[in-house]
Amino acid sequence: MSPELTCRNKPLKLFNETTVMQFKHPDFEPFIESLQQKQNLSLTGLAGSSQALLCANSFMQVGNKQLIILPDKESAAFFYHDLETLLKDEEQALQDKKVHFFPSSFTRTFDPHNPDVTNLKLRSEIADKLISSQEPVLIVSYPDAMIEKMASPTYLKENRFEIKKGEVVPPEIFLEFLYAFEYKQEDFVFEPGQFAWRGAIFDIFSYSEEYPFRIEFEEEIIHNIRMFDPGTQLSVKEVDQIHIMPALTSGMNQNRQVSLFEFLDPETIIWVNEFPTIRSFIEHQWRNFEKQWNYDQGVPHFFLSGEQMEEELQRFQLLQIGSPLFIFFQNYDFKIKPQHHFNKNFDYLLEEWIDNLERGYETLFLSPNSNQHERIKKIMQDLLAEYNEAHHTTYEVEQLFYSQPITLHEGFRDEEGKLCVYTDHQFFEKYHRFVVRDRYKKSESFSLKELFDLQQGDYVVHVNYGIGIYEGLTKMEVNGKLQEAIQLTYKDGAQLYMSIHGLHKLSKYNGKEGTAPTLHKLGSSAWQRTKDKSKRRVKEMVIDLARLYAERKAKPGFAFSPDSYLQTELEASFMYEDTPDQYKTTQAVKADMEQDRPMDRLVCGDVGFGKTEIAIRAAFKAVCDNKQVAILAPTTVLTFQHYNRFKERLKEFPVTVDYINRFKSSKEIKNTLEKLKIGGVDILIGTHRLLSKDVIFKDLGLLVIDEEQKFGVAAKEKIREKKTTIDTLTMSATPIPRTLQFSLMGVRDISVINTPPPNRYPIQTEVHNFDKDVIRNAITFEMARGGQVFFVNNKIVNIMEVAAMVQELVPGARVGVGHGQMEGAQLEKVMLDFMNGHYDVLVATTIIESGLDISNANTMIINDAQNYALNVLHQLRGRVGRNNKQAFCYLMVPSTEILTDIARKRLRAIKEFSDIGSGFQIAMRDLDIRGAGDILGAEQSGFINEMGYEMYQKIIQEAMVELRDSEWGDQLADQVDLIPKECLIETDLGLQLPSDYVKSVNERMSLYKELDAIHTEEKLNQFRKKLIDIFGPLPSETEQLLLIVPLRKIAVEYNLEKILLKKKMFTGSFFGNSDDPFFQSDQFNKILTLLQKYHPKVELKLHNNKPQLIIKNITHVQQAIDWLLKMENY
Repeated sequence: MSPELTCRNKPLKLFNETTVMQFKHPDFEPFIESLQQKQNLSLTGLAGSSQALLCANSFMQVGNKQLIILPDKESAAFFYHDLETLLKDEEQALQDKKVHFFPSSFTRTFDPHNPDVTNLKLRSEIADKLISSQEPVLIVSYPDAMIEKMASPTYLKENRFEIKKGEVVPPEIFLEFLYAFEYKQEDFVFEPGQFAWRGAIFDIFSYSEEYPFRIEFEEEIIHNIRMFDPGTQLSVKEVDQIHIMPALTSGMNQNRQVSLFEFLDPETIIWVNEFPTIRSFIEHQWRNFEKQWNYDQGVPHFFLSGEQMEEELQRFQLLQIGSPLFIFFQNYDFKIKPQHHFNKNFDYLLEEWIDNLERGYETLFLSPNSNQHERIKKIMQDLLAEYNEAHHTTYEVEQLFYSQPITLHEGFRDEEGKLCVYTDHQFFEKYHRFVVRDRYKKSESFSLKELFDLQQGDYVVHVNYGIGIYEGLTKMEVNGKLQEAIQLTYKDGAQLYMSIHGLHKLSKYNGKEGTAPTLHKLGSSAWQRTKDKSKRRVKEMVIDLARLYAERKAKPGFAFSPDSYLQTELEASFMYEDTPDQYKTTQAVKADMEQDRPMDRLVCGDVGFGKTEIAIRAAFKAVCDNKQVAILAPTTVLTFQHYNRFKERLKEFPVTVDYINRFKSSKEIKNTLEKLKIGGVDILIGTHRLLSKDVIFKDLGLLVIDEEQKFGVAAKEKIREKKTTIDTLTMSATPIPRTLQFSLMGVRDISVINTPPPNRYPIQTEVHNFDKDVIRNAITFEMARGGQVFFVNNKIVNIMEVAAMVQELVPGARVGVGHGQMEGAQLEKVMLDFMNGHYDVLVATTIIESGLDISNANTMIINDAQNYALNVLHQLRGRVGRNNKQAFCYLMVPSTEILTDIARKRLRAIKEFSDIGSGFQIAMRDLDIRGAGDILGAEQSGFINEMGYEMYQKIIQEAMVELRDSEWGDQLADQVDLIPKECLIETDLGLQLPSDYVKSVNERMSLYKELDAIHTEEKLNQFRKKLIDIFGPLPSETEQLLLIVPLRKIAVEYNLEKILLKKKMFTGSFFGNSDDPFFQSDQFNKILTLLQKYHPKVELKLHNNKPQLIIKNITHVQQAIDWLLKMENY
């Protein structure tokens, strides 16, 4: 970015190398002089983000450490984000960061036993930086965090453990330190306060460091210190020294606790916003703490009082903003005004920008979205052309404003400084979310790995033998050598021991949760019959789709016009930023509509990912060309939701939206249908009632179908008839399995939205033992902010008792009850009443899991959460957090101590994946299962439950490859790859990961599986480096194990299906029988040349009409590789 921008033929000096924007107010210089003279000041007239701009600029001028205290966490987080943006500090490494956020240790209420690890880390980073560096920093905080005490600077300095490369540190002393200061031992380290010990390697994540570190010992000497990524567990770079800091909470009861003020040097400048508000909040908190206190030490040991905080503030240079604490301070009134409210009206915005231009004010438009800049420019160009013509002016859009690809929380008008800043989220009334970036990211991959790795007792599917039970790894002696094998149990207790080199044939069974599959019998043909039948059905379905696609392509359709300026305006006014997937899908839909053949596009995406917005844009595009639109939804509740959403989004545009459903009287429906017939309704929303003969459109141009799979057979048939002649957009909330996406892309237009909206808060998810106080507080809190609550109780038998309990806990709450055994009309009425705000709490079963979108409901309580599948918990939680408020999800369990291991892991995973979307879809195997069933039909769902989802994917791929060679091959997508041939290797050599090298059985199994899936030298080298990095130098039996990968690769090139390395002999069996074309190829001629040259050491024999290659005296995998490589020279 250039430091200077020429605007209206004069330089605009708003930008320099250190800050994004300069504070141009004439009082800035006098203000800086007052700061440098150590004066206490009162500041007024700082609207919007101008205070953050003033703070950033003064920090660069004065250079002191500064602390900014805002009235609450939200305003502090927005201020922190503004400072990070203005000082270009977002992506800085920890040691270089200038701006820090100082939070409370806890997510909500003070509980010393359950601190929030992320918050503890942020607090520790600041404490460590303040005691070990004199560099100036900006610290942003709020009352909850400021009154909370922590270990003193003296205690932290005295108990830091310095570690340097080359030093002698006995491991037992190191261990003693870690245990003493409350570090927890784990198998792997992925969050602060953890350590792992593997022989000569220690992994540790200090609270004061940005990343965890791997310390490698040679006896008692520190040989190496490496920073590593907690997500991949791989080393990032070497360092010479680190220091390990105790937890700020260690020794809480024994040692003196102090506030952050004791860490600050006397030259620190403190900004305090609205101190009277802050003080009354602190006093309120104290009263609460005193009521509920049950700790040995009193409240003053852990917290500052309002009076103590006031005393602490007076020790520093003070800047008070808003309501003053001290009235005798010198006052600066900057007279800066907030950004005006435009009601999304571009005409008003244009008038103001022209007025700014004429007054000599600089106009700056901020948006992080490059598409938004283009839209604004296009809209302004169109409007300015009309304005110039009407007013005989010659203004150009480049004169009007300058745009920056950043965002601040709020715009402002600094008329004395001649600077007006506008944010796109305020103009478009979008929600602006604050982001306090974690200095580390909890490893999502590790939580999922734990959840989905094979555990002893899991059901598995073997491609040749069907469903069995995984019994774990077992050591076996084969011809005097120790090996590891995988033990499986089949029907009637039959045991199967399979090689670790054949893991590609094994997959974890993922079928319908809660339903145990039937074990197969070894030697039976039932498994093969199931595979064949499923493959045949998949082929029939794909051919049917391909035929339909070809028919539709041949029919003419209406070609819609390119986007108008109204279309651009509608899209620019969307409340959230478009995600890349959403933008791409919007473009694809509009491109389809502009073609002269009927569109048939399927849009898939999780709940809340923005599918409805795409439908609104498509519908508006159709209406702009004087076409009518039908929106078809499977339930009455959904039709209401769509009607409200469409009505709200299109209220500024000349569009008539109406609906028909069972809650309208016959007379009202008749009136609507008459208007529809003459073109008086542009968009009509309804259930399958829209498909009736009396629903006649004047000129229907677009049909939008929501959740088509939920309609009955008759309705589907009518939809199919309509789809061949008009543009159709189908929306589905059930994800399509990735394999199917690729497979079907050639026979159907599919768009997939995988990315969630960026401006949504993560849903704060907490696991609690069943506690009426927690329930009462959660409901009371939500009602106090005008919101509503879902209470999920999946047992109909006691649902009325639960509702009565809720009513008793919160007597003022209006409680509704909904469950699947109610009559349809009655249940719909309850749902609609809840949507319309007639109930505060809805006690319901999982019937609310899909389809219900109530933006005012932002708290969910799930009773007996341990009994729910992961995908159900994910879907349920997706009902809240759908607007600009922080949402909460409380998972209630009878007792965390009696949970099963899998339930505990499941609850931990859902708690850690609190972000909507949050990489979760990768892991949602059971969601994929449901999605596959919805797309492929009930019969295929049955097959999935019979064989498990992963195995089913392999069957689909086989079917698609076979189809590609048929007459329908041209219709299929390029992404249908040939299934790579696999060579199975069995050996009596001692190839393994020794249990003293990788101690955890589950981790060994996971590594064997990872190794078995490797096919390239690059991936193998990465795997080798990973093992050495995490576990240390490779044992000889592991070196040999890794050689299996290149052996398998070369074997496949020579068409070998199976290799036995046993009794010092290589025996290779070929794919196919003796009349296979391979035996006429150049590759086989190379084998014959080897045979001629080295016979009798190399032989070729027939076994069951299949040739076998035999090489004698092979005692090492490398020898086998060398012999096969010899053939490359012939």
